[in-house]
Amino acid sequence: MERRGAGAQHFEGYNLSDPVLVREDGRPLYTLSSVVDDLELSVTHVLRGEDHVANTAVQIQLLEALGGSPPIFAHLPLLTDAEGQGLSKRLGSMSLADLREDGLEPMALNSYLARLGTPDPVDARQELGGLVPGFDISRFGRATPRFDPSELKSLNGRILHDMPYAAVSGWLQAQGLHDFTEDLWLAVRGNLEKREDALLWYRICRAQITPVIEEKEYVATARELLPPVPWDLSTWSVWTEALKDKTGRKGKALFMPLRLALTGQGRDRKCVSCCR
Repeated sequence: MERRGAGAQHFEGYNLSDPVLVREDGRPLYTLSSVVDDLELSVTHVLRGEDHVANTAVQIQLLEALGGSPPIFAHLPLLTDAEGQGLSKRLGSMSLADLREDGLEPMALNSYLARLGTPDPVDARQELGGLVPGFDISRFGRATPRFDPSELKSLNGRILHDMPYAAVSGWLQAQGLHDFTEDLWLAVRGNLEKREDALLWYRICRAQITPVIEEKEYVATARELLPPVPWDLSTWSVWTEALKDKTGRKGKALFMPLRLALTGQGRDRKCVSCCR
C-alpha cells in the first residue's frame, strides 16, 4: 500500500506476478538494485513518476523480505512537452545534457521544476535554499504538467538579471576575461538570456566595434547632446530625455539608431539597456 494525494492505493500481493530480478548473465535489474540502494543509503522518502506505481508494490515486498522498512513513496504525473506529447529519451527529447549545452542555468531548471505542476507562480531563485520555504508537496496536482522550453528560457534570463557578480566571476575568469569587473557585470546582466551573452557585451564595451549608422543627422544630433564626462548611472536617461525633447522621437525611433551606433548589433538582437 502507498499513500497518495487522493488517499491510499492498494495492491493485492497474490495478484502480482513474480518479478524478474536478475538477468540471465547475472546482472541485477532495476527493481532489485533500487531496493538495495534504498536500504544501503537509509532512504526515507522516494518521489518519482507515476509510471513506477506498479513497481512500488513489488519493491515494498522486497524491502520487507530483506529486513528493511519501506520508505514513504510519492508519485507525480509525468511531464509532457508544450504540445502535450510525452517526454522520452527514446524520442530524443531534451535531457540535462541538452539543457546544459543550450546554456541553461541549473537554478533556472530547479526553480521551474519546484513549481511546475502546482498552482503557484514560478519564482526565480539564485540558490536551492531559496526554494525550500515555498516548497510543499501537497501543492502538486494530478493534472499532467507541460514542460515549456520558452518559459524555462524566460526564467533563465530572470535568473541572470539578478545574479550577483560573485556567482559568475569565476566563470568569467575562466573565459580569460580578467578585466570583466563587477560594474560591467551589473551594467550588462539585464541584457542576458544566456550566460554566454556576457561575452558579446564584453566585446561591445571593451573592444573595438563597427558602429551601424543608418540616420547620420539624428546620430549627429545625439552626439551634440551627449552629456560631458564623467558619466554615471543617470547619464543614459538624461541623454535620451534631452534627445527626445529635441527631436520629438520616442520608442524605437528614439532608441534603435542609438543602439546600432553604440553596439554595432543588428535589429534582430534583443537589447534591454545599453552599456554605461
